[in-house]
Amino acid sequence: MKIIYSDGYDLNLGDHVFPTVKYRKTKDRVLADHVCTPEDVVEPAPASDEDVALVHTAEYIRKLKKGKLSREEILRMEVPYSKEGVEAVWLSAGGTIEACHRALSDGVAVNVGGGFHHAFPEHGEGFCILNDVAIGIRALQKREEIHTAMTVDCDVHQGNGTAEIFHADPTVFTLSIHQLHNYPPIKPPSNLDINLEDGTKDTEYLDELAHGMNKALKEFRPDLIVYLAGADPYQYDQLGGLALTLHGLQQRDELVFRTARERQIPVAVTLAGGYAYRVDDTVTIHANTIQMAKQICQN
Repeated sequence: MKIIYSDGYDLNLGDHVFPTVKYRKTKDRVLADHVCTPEDVVEPAPASDEDVALVHTAEYIRKLKKGKLSREEILRMEVPYSKEGVEAVWLSAGGTIEACHRALSDGVAVNVGGGFHHAFPEHGEGFCILNDVAIGIRALQKREEIHTAMTVDCDVHQGNGTAEIFHADPTVFTLSIHQLHNYPPIKPPSNLDINLEDGTKDTEYLDELAHGMNKALKEFRPDLIVYLAGADPYQYDQLGGLALTLHGLQQRDELVFRTARERQIPVAVTLAGGYAYRVDDTVTIHANTIQMAKQICQN
């Protein structure tokens, strides 16, 4: 199983609730725990501008590349603008393309970055500058590696950008399980939204996710699942209001991977959000996801 990672993923945000140092820490953890070897770690190439343009408008790409975003556009992103940040998200999008591609041959692949599901074609928001998930799917469709795809978004926040991008596309099914009373305030409809009440615990979450995945896969047969394995449904997350335990999150990962494996659907993983009070908890959740992916899905 390949782990897609670059030191360039770190947005270097300093004292920010979004701890992008988690990417390096997660990679180091799975190497230290012998979940993977250094030979399993693949350095991605940045997404091409042509691939990014399959999702984002030419004007938005120009503004990002030239540093021409307005103050309001930067505030909406909720991360500071920098040349390094733009390079990081182009790299991360390239990492998701690579994970999607390798999942088709290996059964599963993990992009340690990515999962930026709040980005829309013409703007970024909620820490998300480019929608790497949509870029990965569109890039593989363009290359005719896949025809259909499904997103299984288990971040605590609804995937509003992804839902909007694919809302009229019969080749992509979007599933999002999330806390109802949380960001984003306006939630464009996914193909299937599972809205959870504040404080939802392991058992109810897992029941709802199992029912939702079974329902979705009865309606739609994807060539690829893109799994957004957010760490933020964790009970001690600063930006979440659900109450999943570390064990519950492992069970969530197992459920997603086993469901896909039973149907012989490859899975590309992005690690998405995670803002635990202790960064090491977020790293543990992400490392557990990678370990479960290897245990269940690799060919």
